[in-house]
Formats: sequence, structure tokens, C-alpha cells
Amino acid sequence: MAPSETHRAREWVHAAQAAICDVIEPWEHGTVIRATRYPTYFDLNLVRVEENVELGADEVVEVADRALDGLSHRHVGFEFADAGEGAREGLHALGWRSERLVWMHHDGSAPPRDEVRVERVPYEDAHDLRVRWNHEDFPTLDTTDYFEHAREVSEARGVEVFAVRDGDAAIAYAELERPGDGAEITSVYVHPDHRGAGLGTAITRAAVEAASDARDLWIVAAAEGRARQIYERLGFREVWTLLAFLRLPPE
Repeated sequence: MAPSETHRAREWVHAAQAAICDVIEPWEHGTVIRATRYPTYFDLNLVRVEENVELGADEVVEVADRALDGLSHRHVGFEFADAGEGAREGLHALGWRSERLVWMHHDGSAPPRDEVRVERVPYEDAHDLRVRWNHEDFPTLDTTDYFEHAREVSEARGVEVFAVRDGDAAIAYAELERPGDGAEITSVYVHPDHRGAGLGTAITRAAVEAASDARDLWIVAAAEGRARQIYERLGFREVWTLLAFLRLPPE
């Protein structure tokens, strides 16, 4: 793992957040960021633990409650993933979720082609898939205003949407965002009824090809998820792992 790529990945994430967030405040071990226009957008309202420091569950709750006061969720990200492991059991007992996330950098190789037809489509064509995906992950979440906010954020970052259709309906989609001279594949999703047919590979490949001129191309995956294997086959390599803790809003 090249330290320079790890550093660039962290810079990429921080810059993306800074471009949207209107509150960026240091705290003892990192930074608190908030986007007051988008209070339900978890990734834009969180506490970043940027130092390699271990915190207990009670400490995580205390700093999150203080920093994110007035919000219905709590979100804390350990940028040195192993440092956060000691808080995992205690936070789980309090109803928090956790996930190790792997940031991956593309090596610039051209992915092999296949026969699946992928189209570039208008943003709204993938709306039903976004709703279904959100419900899979957060079935009790109130999504009032969320999808409108997500669209504003994505369009500010030059989003392009790629989809596979079955008739008139999109059954798989990927989103590529192009702020500056870099790019990030921010979403890859396949309808549950169509998984296992290579559609995730096809739409990711289309996004990689569209970003072939980018200085850097990034994607993030769950460390233990199947998608990570797909991305590795398409030329992505792990450069940074973080540990994210999330307490959802009340049902």
C-alpha cells in the first residue's frame, strides 16, 4: 500500500466534504464537519477522528453528542480503522452500526469489455433504484428531502449516470462524479431480481471507461462485501481503510 495513495485518498474525501459543508471545526483528535443545508446526509455531518488514537465507546458518544447536537443521527469515522475497534462492542450495545470501508484507487488499466448494453441516462431514470437501495440499507429511515438533497450534491460534483435497462425500466445503475481533475464512482447498485448476471461488473466498467482521462479514479467498498472483489477484477486496489460508526435517527 503506497503511503502517497493513502494520503491522496484522504485528501480526496476531505476536499469533497469541504466543498459542500459550511461548518468545519477542529476538535482534539480531528475535525467536525456539518452541512447545515443537508442535515440528513450522514456523510456530510460527522466527526472525523484523524489521529491514530483509541477512544472508548463512552468517549465516542460524548464527542458525537456534543459535535452533532441538534441532528437526529450520530456519525463518527476513524481514519485509522484499527484505532476504532476498541469502541465497536460498546457502541453496538448502544444500538450503533459499524462498517469498515475500503477506499480503492484505479490502476489505469483498461477493463475487458462484455456484451451487456450500458447507457448513459438522465439522473432521474435511476430514482426508483435509489429508493429501493436506501430501503434495503435503512428500512425505517425517514427519507423526506433526502433524495432531493442527494441530487443537489451529486449535480454539484458533475454526476454522470450509467444504467442497464430491462425494457423501459433501469435495473442497474452507477454514478460517476467528476469534480476537478479526479473522479469517483459513488454508487453501484443492481436490482435484487437481476443480481448474479454480471450487471454490477458491466455498469462499473462503463463508469471506469468514462473516467479514463481522470487524474485519479476512486471507489469505496465494504471491506467484507462482494462488490470489493468485482472492483479488484476491474483494476481497483485498496489504499486506505476507515471504520465508520453510525447511530440512525429514531424510527
